[in-house]
Amino acid sequence: MLQSVSDIRQIAVCGAGTMGAGIAQVSAAAGFPTLLFDVKPEAVSAGMDMIRKNLGKAVEKGKLKPEDSDATLQRLTPCHHIADCRADLIIEAIVEKVPVKVSLFRELAQHNPATTIFASNTSSLSVSAIAAEIPHPERVAGMHFFNPAHLMALVEIVSADQTGLAIAQLLYQLVQHMGKTPVHVKDAPGFIVNRVARHYYLEAMEIAQSGAADLQTIDRLLEAAGFRMGPFALMDLIGNDVNFAVTKSLYEAFHEAPRFKPGALQAALVEKGELGRKTGQGFYKY
Repeated sequence: MLQSVSDIRQIAVCGAGTMGAGIAQVSAAAGFPTLLFDVKPEAVSAGMDMIRKNLGKAVEKGKLKPEDSDATLQRLTPCHHIADCRADLIIEAIVEKVPVKVSLFRELAQHNPATTIFASNTSSLSVSAIAAEIPHPERVAGMHFFNPAHLMALVEIVSADQTGLAIAQLLYQLVQHMGKTPVHVKDAPGFIVNRVARHYYLEAMEIAQSGAADLQTIDRLLEAAGFRMGPFALMDLIGNDVNFAVTKSLYEAFHEAPRFKPGALQAALVEKGELGRKTGQGFYKY
């Protein structure tokens, strides 16, 4: 069993999209040899390009030394075969569907020892439901980073019903070592941040739909009130499909409580494929 952060010799991140690439960058920057795996080779290449771009921007702004950028990249290894995805800690950042996450972890369990920690970056799904289907469920926990992972400080360490106390404590210490701000959370729909944040988005959409104010006005007012981004700009950054899926998940988890009912404005955008920055059109045009 892993006893301390120093026992973690290698980290693997499964899913090379925006979140996975960001988490891999954080891991490598913290000094850990890191595998970036995806079932699609082109996704791994795109993820590596994204990391190079992020590091390049940091160097240009004087926030990162060129030698530190080079060292981070040297610790990163693209991984194209799940059988090669072996590590002391594996963090998944794949599609938000419990059966898919369970399938990935069960396959990874065949190629890794029982001491390997499995962490899910899920933002709203039940970590306990995932752990229940995995061999040695006590080594399964949530490790919820926020987008963009390489910039956002907070990480929710989610303890499932089965998670061992030592595992949760180790992940907490690891996040501190990564220079992030960890917080312990018990497994519950939306955890803390996404549960509270639903109303930042949903009430903003209600105001806009009622005609009380337009999107730009609502965003400007909330930014003036101290929020770093207004709700519509933030939903576009996160991805309207991702944000909408989280809202639906909470709506279902709370037995269709009206306060979590998905917004019609966002539903329409998702149906049209206008997902935000990644598609060039969302609430705003990019």
